[in-house]
Amino acid sequence: MDQPVTDTPDEMVLLNGDEVPELVFARVGGGAVAAYTSRAPDRSTANEDSVAVIPYGPGAAVFAVADGAGGLPEGRRASRAAVNKLDESLQDSMQKTTLLRTAILNGIEAANLAVLAMGTGAATTLTVVTIEGLLLRTYQIGDSEAIVVGQRGVIKSQTMAHSPTGFAVEAGFLDLKAALHHEERHLVSNLLGTSNMRIDMGAEIIMRPRDTVLVASDGLTDNLHTHEITAMIRKGPLPAVIDSLISLAKRRMTVESTHQPSKPDDLSIIVFRKPYKGRLPAQRSMPF
Repeated sequence: MDQPVTDTPDEMVLLNGDEVPELVFARVGGGAVAAYTSRAPDRSTANEDSVAVIPYGPGAAVFAVADGAGGLPEGRRASRAAVNKLDESLQDSMQKTTLLRTAILNGIEAANLAVLAMGTGAATTLTVVTIEGLLLRTYQIGDSEAIVVGQRGVIKSQTMAHSPTGFAVEAGFLDLKAALHHEERHLVSNLLGTSNMRIDMGAEIIMRPRDTVLVASDGLTDNLHTHEITAMIRKGPLPAVIDSLISLAKRRMTVESTHQPSKPDDLSIIVFRKPYKGRLPAQRSMPF
């Protein structure tokens, strides 16, 4: 798999892979990020996911995954509108020195209005992670997810899917394995493009050396168990990490099994990690 590297980008890197999957490695936010998106293996229609890596000055960055609602019209346009409105808000914020949290909330509200204004019934999820130095915060609408994992595999932060199964897991009525196989797993109860959209803002957490951040659409989280994801991302070079995630997710999507999930879907992944000693290595392969 080709691994194009973008040295610290000056503006948003937007991925929308259709026939050709898109993969990028970049230095941003004081660390390195790997981002990927591809169309579902069983479809000829457009990839409805949008993936954005947005620099926000020295040592800060914003990562976003938007998944256009499957089965609704113009999901691709909705997901792209969401990340574009988010980026516009961030660019305006940098000019006005607005707080990053305020810029994110303003961008999400603007994105919701933009999708509503399409007037087609389109909708999209949107999961956002902000990095400011060592401070991290998540913003969640829908069932794309964000996870922060320590080097030993301890989950330090995980967003909750806005779905009946997500709420059931949070309440203790379902375990993670049962939720992954549940027949209502695909239902989403909170989306951009709806009048009752709500933003689930996570608490600010402090990243520790070698913590890894994952943001992904349900093309990943509907096909891999949480313990599999944490085991893969907790250590190792980012190229190897993202290759492992992609390989297993696509294998699950194309090979049905009574013991493992198999839900073909668009697949989008962002993986971010800060260097251990606060300094990026010189190698363009970004092996950390």
